[in-house]
Amino acid sequence: MKTIYKSVLAAASVALFASSVHAATSLEDLLQEVKKNRVSEARINKEREAEFQSARADKQALLRKAQADLKAEQTRGDNLAKKYSDNEVALAEKEQELNQATGTLGEMFGVVRQASSEAFGQISTSIVSAEFPGRGEFLKSMSEESKGLPNIQELEDLWFALQTEMTESGQVSRFQTEVISLDGGSTTQEVVRVGTFNLIGEQGYLVYDDQNEIVQPLGRQPDGYLVSSAQELLSATSGLVPFYADPSRGGILGLLKEKATMSERYHAGGVVGYVITAMLILGLLIGLYKIVTLTIISGKMRSQLNNTGNPSSGNPLGRILQVYKDNKASDAENLELKLDEAILKELPKIESGINIIKIFAAIAPLLGMIATFQQITLFGTGDPRLMAGSISMALVTTAQGIIAALPLILMHSIVAGRSKSIVHILDEQTAGIIAAHVESEKA
Repeated sequence: MKTIYKSVLAAASVALFASSVHAATSLEDLLQEVKKNRVSEARINKEREAEFQSARADKQALLRKAQADLKAEQTRGDNLAKKYSDNEVALAEKEQELNQATGTLGEMFGVVRQASSEAFGQISTSIVSAEFPGRGEFLKSMSEESKGLPNIQELEDLWFALQTEMTESGQVSRFQTEVISLDGGSTTQEVVRVGTFNLIGEQGYLVYDDQNEIVQPLGRQPDGYLVSSAQELLSATSGLVPFYADPSRGGILGLLKEKATMSERYHAGGVVGYVITAMLILGLLIGLYKIVTLTIISGKMRSQLNNTGNPSSGNPLGRILQVYKDNKASDAENLELKLDEAILKELPKIESGINIIKIFAAIAPLLGMIATFQQITLFGTGDPRLMAGSISMALVTTAQGIIAALPLILMHSIVAGRSKSIVHILDEQTAGIIAAHVESEKA
């Protein structure tokens, strides 16, 4: 502000001087004006000098104040350093006194912290905490946050927590709690706790999520008979109820969640599995068709055996008898050849489709290895990870092939037995006819 004032005053002086020069009409007037201006400039210079002196005095005062503040802070720092040193000495003395006063109690502190830590790890993950939430908070503080010796109340709380866990491990209890469903909803329902092993609810087996402290259904329920036993226990009010408990406290049930269902296992076989299924169905259909047709033929042949004198063209035996009837005049050798020819004509009709069933039974297990061989061809055997998926599918399809081969082999045995019995009757009757013909020729 003072600088602006000086600048304005100097500008006014110059302007006044300029106007005086223009206004002067003679040298005398000019001289008078110059004298006036000189007096004004001297006065202005004195004022500026006085201002400079005053500002200098102010700066000196500020400097003295800063020096005094610095000295005071230095003194304060020295005092704090001395106080810190004294406190360090006093703290060391107090720690020594505490160690002497504690004595062997320091070992108890370590034991209590260790016991609290182990108890917290067991209790926080126990399903008993689903019924009694918040049990492990003080154990956590004792094992992690406590810096001093435990008092009597804390020791009693630790003892009570351990005793509660042991007692509840042998109890079957019912309680109301909130169950979080798999779709995100929640319901309050009655839950049965079987010791420290399992939780049972309306959906079947439940699990306790100790991280979020919630109860929710098992991701996938086990087999139906296991769930049925759980439902019986939930609905029972007294007495003894058979129940499948998980002694691993949820470990086995967790493995059952990863167990694939029959549908998933079937579809894991992919296209090869579908081909095996088609072969099984086709083979069974062919086998059923052959059983029906061979049964009908066998019935007709039994009827024909009761009436050999009147051969019928509706069954193989009747047609063979008709051949004999048409060639009675032939010798035994020619008759035998004609009868053998007639039997050979009947065999394709009797044995048709039987070999197809046998082929299906042989091919089905081999189809499971196709994908594995393809992967070996593409990637070799150096990286097992590339083959893992195909090997898994190969195992599934191989199992499907074996499962399909078993009924196909059984069906082939039944059908082949029926056809052999029919052929045996034809051979037997043919041999009898030839023998009778030979005897008639000798007679």
